[in-house]
Amino acid sequence: MRSKDAYRTVLAAIDGERTYGGSCNGQEDEPRAVGLVASSTTRRVDRRMLNCTVLAIAVMLAVPHVLLAHEGYHYGDSEVAKGSRTWTLSDEGAHLHGTFVTASDEDVQFRLGDNRLVTLKIERLIASDQAWIANRLEAIETLNRHRPLRLVMQNPPNSDGIQTKEKASPMPLINQHFQPFASTLNLRWDDDYFYVGSNGMPDHPMMIGIRSWQQQVPIPQKYFGKNAWQIPLHPVPAKQPMSTKDNFLRGAIALAVNGVPIFNPLNNRGDDALLFGELDEYGGHCGRADDYHYHIAPVHLEETTGKAQPIAYALDGYPIFGYQDEQADDFAPLDTLGGHKDADGQYHYHATKTYPYLNGGFYGEVTERGGQVDPQPRAQPIRPDLRPLRDAKITEFTQPKPESYRLVYEVRGMQGSVSYTLGENGSADFVFVDTNGRKTTESYSPRDDRPRRGGPPQPPPPPRDGNQDRPPRGGPARVDPPVDLSSMSRTSVPGFEVTSTSVDEKHFLSGDCTCDGAAHSPAVAWKGVPEGTKTFAVSIWHTAPDQEKSYWVVYNIPANVTSLKQNSQGVGKVGINDKGSSNYDPMCSKGPGLKKYHITVSALSSKLVISPREATRANLRKAMKTTLLGEATIDVLYER
Repeated sequence: MRSKDAYRTVLAAIDGERTYGGSCNGQEDEPRAVGLVASSTTRRVDRRMLNCTVLAIAVMLAVPHVLLAHEGYHYGDSEVAKGSRTWTLSDEGAHLHGTFVTASDEDVQFRLGDNRLVTLKIERLIASDQAWIANRLEAIETLNRHRPLRLVMQNPPNSDGIQTKEKASPMPLINQHFQPFASTLNLRWDDDYFYVGSNGMPDHPMMIGIRSWQQQVPIPQKYFGKNAWQIPLHPVPAKQPMSTKDNFLRGAIALAVNGVPIFNPLNNRGDDALLFGELDEYGGHCGRADDYHYHIAPVHLEETTGKAQPIAYALDGYPIFGYQDEQADDFAPLDTLGGHKDADGQYHYHATKTYPYLNGGFYGEVTERGGQVDPQPRAQPIRPDLRPLRDAKITEFTQPKPESYRLVYEVRGMQGSVSYTLGENGSADFVFVDTNGRKTTESYSPRDDRPRRGGPPQPPPPPRDGNQDRPPRGGPARVDPPVDLSSMSRTSVPGFEVTSTSVDEKHFLSGDCTCDGAAHSPAVAWKGVPEGTKTFAVSIWHTAPDQEKSYWVVYNIPANVTSLKQNSQGVGKVGINDKGSSNYDPMCSKGPGLKKYHITVSALSSKLVISPREATRANLRKAMKTTLLGEATIDVLYER
């Protein structure tokens, strides 16, 4: 419980609904081996009459869904009574302590420590408590089959709002591995999958120690209901296991037992996130949607789970354990995927102190779509992603009060901070103080993902690099705040510049280059190239809130070529876009609003040795690491 007052509030609310107890003579009876939950009509009868023997027999004969129950079973036990257990109310997040007495179609009754009988709707409990009741009722049905009573579950929704089956599936072993963190998770299962509902926020400090920061901060996510994590209960070995070295550079590849997702140790550029200083002291950071996740195995969880227990599950359904003990009798080398089979032939992965840090691929079957395991939950941003803050190091992250956070960073000895408070409706109020002491504020709403600015004068947007002035006003008639128009071109080499005749003076892409027109690839021209350039590569891409998308890749363009005309054909080699096709994928936004796309020209010192079928943007970025001389980018706008 969060406090004694909260406990009293919950009890008062329950008392106002359906709390009852007592006996025919007005004295409270002790719990009995046989309990009774009356129907809603019977509950209106005088409390003194509820436990009378004659009435109990009459109701048992008249109501087909009354159950006979023994009290007091702990979650996970099957037959032995253990006394009181803790019940959690999903809406209030409060806890009640009492022994199970009986349950009906929709209600459960238990006795509190002060001997009071309490009845409440089963659907008000968290998923794990509902599952305990379902399993208990199944055991009761077995015990009472000789009686003319039958247990029928009326498909009550669990705390995720998902309908359960009439007969609960047996509790899977994986459920035990998530139990140390069950108070903050919503756990449920069916015949095929184990579902984990989580907000993605761990109970340890976050962000401290990050040296390469893109200005994201941890915000709880809605990984619940149909957007919950799902892990196969019956993993199947893949005929051709897939490595995470060249695949799955987007999204999660595993889920920690505390409900925090784990992404590929290689970031979406193919770099080791740990070695690049992108991770905090616990191996995590935030994505563009302000979603916190790990990139290495969370071995610190063993302090809670205990040794020799899984700390995570790969999304193929196989568990991930901590570091191996090389002195253990059952020690065995790991395969290329970071796993092996135990003495019983059960496959599992292990954490390692060097790459790949956890599962280096999937021993089991998974579906890869768009560079990630599919399906998996989506993070839900409430604000635009910002640009990296050069030379920043995060030194402090605190929670001054519930739902309020403060991050402190340093840039060359000067301190800045980001403070934010989350509202009950999912909104967030931010206060930014940059390294020059300039203070700005922003408020974001989850309804439209755009800032709400109130009252003149309007505050400037959050600082980008601690020294940047307010972006210029004006531009297109409609500009959604998430799109940054402060800089529409950039280069890593002075004088290297990209232009396009397919883009108008307001930076809008020609309709002929979108799905609204002829779907032509845009014209691209460049000048001021670095000395020693032998080939060029051109890519068109877009940074979405939770991923990076690629629309066109052309590489090994000869050095004497300085432009590609609109709808260019036959120049250079065409790689693979995100849809798996070797052509230009035109802009075709699914939703309204302004979007910004990037056209990048890369100057290289030699040809790239990579086949067109493997030439995704991510693979090209990796292949050009040692030959890249410079890059120039122009940003273009598209609006539906």
